[in-house]
Amino acid sequence: MGTIYTNVKSLLQELEGKAKLLLATKERTVQEIQQAIEAGARIFGENYLQEAEEKIKQIGHSVEWHFIGSIQKRKIKKIVELFDVIESVDSIEVAKIIDKFSKEYGKIMPVLIEVNSGKEPQKSGVMPDDVLNVSKAIKELKNIRLVGLMTMGPNLPNPEDLRPYFRLTYELFEELKSLGLFDVDEPILSMGMSSSYKVAIEEGANLVRIGTLVFGERKKKVI
Repeated sequence: MGTIYTNVKSLLQELEGKAKLLLATKERTVQEIQQAIEAGARIFGENYLQEAEEKIKQIGHSVEWHFIGSIQKRKIKKIVELFDVIESVDSIEVAKIIDKFSKEYGKIMPVLIEVNSGKEPQKSGVMPDDVLNVSKAIKELKNIRLVGLMTMGPNLPNPEDLRPYFRLTYELFEELKSLGLFDVDEPILSMGMSSSYKVAIEEGANLVRIGTLVFGERKKKVI
């Protein structure tokens, strides 16, 4: 078996009882994803609608597809149609559009609020101080249900430096949980990537988004 298969197997073993594994498959092929599925991976995250569409059509919904990229309003209808979970809701307006199209498709769409834990103006996500209000607004919508929080954190070379941002998101997560704002028995806290997942789990993550560690570095596109 190839490296992808081996990497997924060992990672699933390492994460068992701690966190679920989401494989970030941006720029990865259907063949690579199939190898990961054979090894037991069941949750896949895509950043770009256009790229994801063909993969989802070929692979189907025996696995779970999460949208983890920035949401463009004009693409929401198709995102709702194709994906099982949307992890990157960054405003009440976006939530309302998701709700509208979910109703059209006869779906109740599970969503996570993306928290801009680093309060970085250039990044998408809800500012920490606004998360409670956005959560309450989502609670009022009929065809969308809040199932968790997601954060990226700032782009820092040392994973240890991400700890305060993960901790902040965990504290918000616990607050929303105590207020009964999550519409699911086991809410999702999606934090940590290939370099930072261990720190994220220590800070409460129960879903980690991993790409490079399984698939290797993405090939640089030649223009």
